[in-house]
Amino acid sequence: MVAAISHLPHLVASSLVNLVRDRDTEAGTMKQVAAGGFKDITRIASSSPEMWEQICMTNVEPIAEILEAYIASLSRVLAEIKGHDSRAVYRLFETSRDYRNSITDRAKGSVEPSYEFTVDVADEVGAISTISVILAAKGISIKNIGINNNRERGEGVLKIAFYDEAAMEAAWKQMEKYKYEMFRM
Repeated sequence: MVAAISHLPHLVASSLVNLVRDRDTEAGTMKQVAAGGFKDITRIASSSPEMWEQICMTNVEPIAEILEAYIASLSRVLAEIKGHDSRAVYRLFETSRDYRNSITDRAKGSVEPSYEFTVDVADEVGAISTISVILAAKGISIKNIGINNNRERGEGVLKIAFYDEAAMEAAWKQMEKYKYEMFRM
């Protein structure tokens, strides 16, 4: 089950991003026009490569089995499109819509959602307190905070977690306002 609902989506998102990257123009036209649906379906491709490599290498058999089933499914879709089988294509969208809409919004899955991002910070006195003051001034509560020092660049990365998505988005906007460089987790 986990291979189908967690591991496969990460592989699909990552391979789709790489497919688009490989087919993009030198000017990066595809990247410039990518929005909405593409960004929604590939959001998880921004996940940690180290973590997902380890997950895939420790769950090879179930992932290979579901990946083969997915490839077979894509092959059927390809044959239906090439064969101009509009009813089959319609059924693809209809059944997927109906099943997707039957998944409750209240389901949290086995892992609680995390609302966090990283901020590049100068490795200097007061860097963390400056960020804390910026967020506190807007009433944004921090759930957790951690430092990952990168001595090669002389800077660190601050990982900030929030209690909910609204707080995370408000914090993101504040950090943007002060020109911090950030990355979503």
